[in-house]
Amino acid sequence: MTLRRLGLSALCLSLTLGGTTAIATPPVPHLPLGPGGLTETRDTRTLQPGVTLTTIVRGHTDPNAGWTVEVAIPSTSPDPDTPAAALSDRAGADKAAAKLRAAGLDPRVEEVPTPQLADAGGGSLGYRVRLGLLGTKAEADARRTKVIAAGLNGSSLYTGWDGEPDDLAGSTGPWRVQVLTIDPKKFRGTLDATYGPDVEARETTSTLATLTGATAAVNAGFFVLDPKSGAPGDPAGVGVYDGRLVSEPTNGRPALVLGPRGTSVDRFAWRGELRAAGKILPLDGLNRVPGLIRNCGGTADDLPTAKPLHDVTCTDPDELIAYDESYGAATPSGPGAEVIVNKRGIVTAIRPTTRGGAIPEGGRTVQAIGNLVAPLLATAKVGRPLSIRSVLLDERGRPVPLTPRTTIVNGGPELIRNGQIHATAAADGMVQSTPSFYYGWVHKRNPRTIAGVDDHGRTVLITADGRNVNSLGLSIAEAAAVAKSFHLTEALNLDGGGSTTMVANGNILNTPSDATGERPVGDALIIRK
Repeated sequence: MTLRRLGLSALCLSLTLGGTTAIATPPVPHLPLGPGGLTETRDTRTLQPGVTLTTIVRGHTDPNAGWTVEVAIPSTSPDPDTPAAALSDRAGADKAAAKLRAAGLDPRVEEVPTPQLADAGGGSLGYRVRLGLLGTKAEADARRTKVIAAGLNGSSLYTGWDGEPDDLAGSTGPWRVQVLTIDPKKFRGTLDATYGPDVEARETTSTLATLTGATAAVNAGFFVLDPKSGAPGDPAGVGVYDGRLVSEPTNGRPALVLGPRGTSVDRFAWRGELRAAGKILPLDGLNRVPGLIRNCGGTADDLPTAKPLHDVTCTDPDELIAYDESYGAATPSGPGAEVIVNKRGIVTAIRPTTRGGAIPEGGRTVQAIGNLVAPLLATAKVGRPLSIRSVLLDERGRPVPLTPRTTIVNGGPELIRNGQIHATAAADGMVQSTPSFYYGWVHKRNPRTIAGVDDHGRTVLITADGRNVNSLGLSIAEAAAVAKSFHLTEALNLDGGGSTTMVANGNILNTPSDATGERPVGDALIIRK
């Protein structure tokens, strides 16, 4: 767990600092969601000096929205393993619709226009096939069984979750947004991040708040969820806690920085190496399962790419990974080699054919797989020094100074730069080989967690509920617009979906979207007195 003292304080979005006030027409700008005349209420309270919580409810159920079945359209690719997808070209959509009509159903083919972002979007994403506009999910599920009987598949969804440009102005909501603000002029507490007892584990945001005695907390960065992609809980991108680099960056992606100079959004790379007896071996990563690079953005020999690719696990059969005690009780097991280094930097043991075991107190270990086993064994000798170095680099390749008061958590895409909307979905790996990923992740409304800093240096943490009829969620375009409405000069999207959680005074304030309830996450941003 990590905590630190920081001279920041919560952005005062409140209209009443000493209590709770519901305001139908606040003097601050309304959320840029739906028509301008929608009802909006803001309930504001002070959690501790300099920390304000504002709950915003905007709009009402849209009479034009309803439940529908969105068909998984079979691929027209000659590759028989290409999966069905939500979007296709017109020919593929028409072919799927014809099959449904032959089964006595009444599908519709819809083109999907998408908003223009800084480096993606604009124009048409493709075509989808839908059936019905129904009053309940149960009715849509019943229609879906008929789609399956016709030889296709699909999902039941609420049309209020769509994110087409016309819908941005036309939908009436509702939306439910929570805002924590930290004002440096009044805040004398701690704003920090924690991954809990160790990296190789997941805890809920509420558990992390309890463990640290936090007044409030929100979920933070992306992390490994599936054991097939690494160690569940491991940050899928940069992680710096109390000035210690625990997880290497997804090269070039944005991250939230909490430091002595305030809050910022920056992009990072890194460099790591082993040194012994005049030999230098480059490291591939820190505190992760070797061979698996979640969200990609690693080294040039990673497959399929060294560029960021969101929700994709790149691979590399030849890697060197360094570990410290933050990882967990034991390092990952498997074939390869491992070198154990004590806190004085001396090699105390070597596992030449297998990996996995305890990390010495205050010490490190290094694992090698594939073609790097032999170089590691040739470099490390029991009783000899082995230096393990890593450095965080800024966008210009310069070393980033890390102090005990520096915390960095990963995120993406960037939303705001220099006070203007600047959503970089392509640069940050959300534009992929098929449009269906972009359609579901960027274009559609989902629960979102947003972080940034405003034009007065105040830190702002925002959650927006989604995937239910009582709160539609936000598309990435809408998330950027919401961030700008709070006068943020720099902002980014953090992990969202089922991870989106806000906690205050021991209570979960939002409605996490997973059917099982609050999702265990990799790390959380915490506010303490």
